[in-house]
Amino acid sequence: MDYAARYKTLAIERRGANGAVLDIRMLAVNGKLPTAGHDGHRELAEVWRDVSADDTVRCAVLRGEGQGFSGGGDLAMVQDMTTDDVVRQRVWREARDLVYNIINCDKPIVSAMHGPAVGAGLVAGLLADISIAAKHAKIVDGHTRLGVAAGDHAAIVWPLLCGMAKAKYHLLLCEPVSGEEAERIGLVSLAVDEADLLPRAYEVADRLAAGSQSAIRLTKYALNNWLRQAGPTFDASLALEFMGFAGADVREGIASLREKRAPDFG
Repeated sequence: MDYAARYKTLAIERRGANGAVLDIRMLAVNGKLPTAGHDGHRELAEVWRDVSADDTVRCAVLRGEGQGFSGGGDLAMVQDMTTDDVVRQRVWREARDLVYNIINCDKPIVSAMHGPAVGAGLVAGLLADISIAAKHAKIVDGHTRLGVAAGDHAAIVWPLLCGMAKAKYHLLLCEPVSGEEAERIGLVSLAVDEADLLPRAYEVADRLAAGSQSAIRLTKYALNNWLRQAGPTFDASLALEFMGFAGADVREGIASLREKRAPDFG
């Protein structure tokens, strides 16, 4: 697989013994944070099919660059979703595929989150099989701040990871979660000092790559049946989210973000 030719918003390199670990870096095109525009959103959904189909890969590490892990959706793309139904339906399919492709990828995935973790990147970060966050990472699901329902990964995995009470608190209010707090409530697997983030992620990935591949992959498959059981809940939540992109609240949410002010939802 020629990952460099296929992916433009992701830098993908091989590392570890026999190059069996894929290091997938979401690129900060703006020089600050990785953000998901039209191409980035599509590529982040598609890459897990290629990882799963690549027999030379045993594990993947997902990370960001610059000031954080992920900065959420590019506002230009979000704006397009409010005005163009063709775009809205395409992004809906990508959002659906992002979740299911990660769940169904037979290779273990490790995420390494630092700084802000928002949007499609956060979906992948929290659905990763082993999620590692810097203690001062800032995890935020910003859907209701934007004016749409918390869809994508929120309903399928947050209640399972941290319980319904904590999930509702953070999702309804868009209340940030530090990496340290995320580990305490079970939202991520581990929280470490930022200097130790990548070394720990690579250490975990190397251990997974060195282990029994059949045992690890079948264990992942079995455990992810908990997520597959929640598939209908996820599908409904995603539909409710994308219904909101045709409404008035999301237009106010976008305007408030552009103008750097609190939204007025009336």
